[in-house]
Amino acid sequence: MAIRKMNAWAVIALAGSLILAGCGSEPETEPSGSGSETGGESAAPEFISLLTGGTTGTYYPLGGAMAQIITDETGIKTTAESSQASAANMTALADGDAQMAFVQTDTAFYAAEGSNMFDGEVIDTVSAVGALYPETIQLVTTEGSGITSYEDLAGKSVSVGAPGSGTYINAEQLLEIHDMTMEDVKAQNLDFAESQESLQAGQIDAAFITAGTPTGAVESLSASAEVVIVPVEKDKADALIEKYPYYAHETIPADTYGIAEDVPTVSVLAMLVAQNDLPEDVVYDVTKAIFENTDKIQHAKAQLIKAETALEGIGIPVHPGAQKYFDEVNP
Repeated sequence: MAIRKMNAWAVIALAGSLILAGCGSEPETEPSGSGSETGGESAAPEFISLLTGGTTGTYYPLGGAMAQIITDETGIKTTAESSQASAANMTALADGDAQMAFVQTDTAFYAAEGSNMFDGEVIDTVSAVGALYPETIQLVTTEGSGITSYEDLAGKSVSVGAPGSGTYINAEQLLEIHDMTMEDVKAQNLDFAESQESLQAGQIDAAFITAGTPTGAVESLSASAEVVIVPVEKDKADALIEKYPYYAHETIPADTYGIAEDVPTVSVLAMLVAQNDLPEDVVYDVTKAIFENTDKIQHAKAQLIKAETALEGIGIPVHPGAQKYFDEVNP
């Protein structure tokens, strides 16, 4: 009914309700991590929690440098948090416990399709910010172990990472391509620091470590023992890549950890991911801050972090804020 047809009391009541509405609080917005739409336009967060990995891996020092860059360049206080790395990080973001994280590209792919360690639990509330550098699968042992090939692992005590972790899946798939399973080794579920300590103490014979090289835990081991990296021969690497296309050929250069010759192996990629509902403009600013300030990162992997290759090897949707930045720099 039009207002001109209302009686005086109705007009007064309507005016009163409008005044009360104007004095009310702003509509509530969904908390970070709860939305399902990619890249909302909600207010910028006061802080960002960036999940990394163990303190002796590569994610942690890189994450610390990136957190400082984000804080300085965007004004959003960002902290790097140690964690159980890729799989745990995807779950934490899905649960709303953090806003950004480091993950392996293969682990993010499994999460998006609900396979392997995410069996039946699809995570579709996390999107890619950008690929960073190769995550090298390193089968580490020492000269005294006598292990020089994957076949030599049979019956040996081998650290394979936490069950369901990215490292564990890498170990499982590499054993598979060498016609072996976890049942053929004495599998130990150790993190990188525990693997280093156990190798030093002679409590295990070898350890799978998936991380950017040089990796802190392996460098520490090389200070007290002669490190051996077991090679993945080309035919085995080719077979692995054919079955699991997110792998790539990789080489660990001579002199890394004191090794005498280049060692062929394989790698996946490390990348940054963010909650879908982190605002588009915030992710744009964060992406720009990281990829335009890599010279401030004091780590060997910083030189591999490039906007030109940041969208290669990503198997999940890219956050609109990151996509906007890369579209500008890679027209």
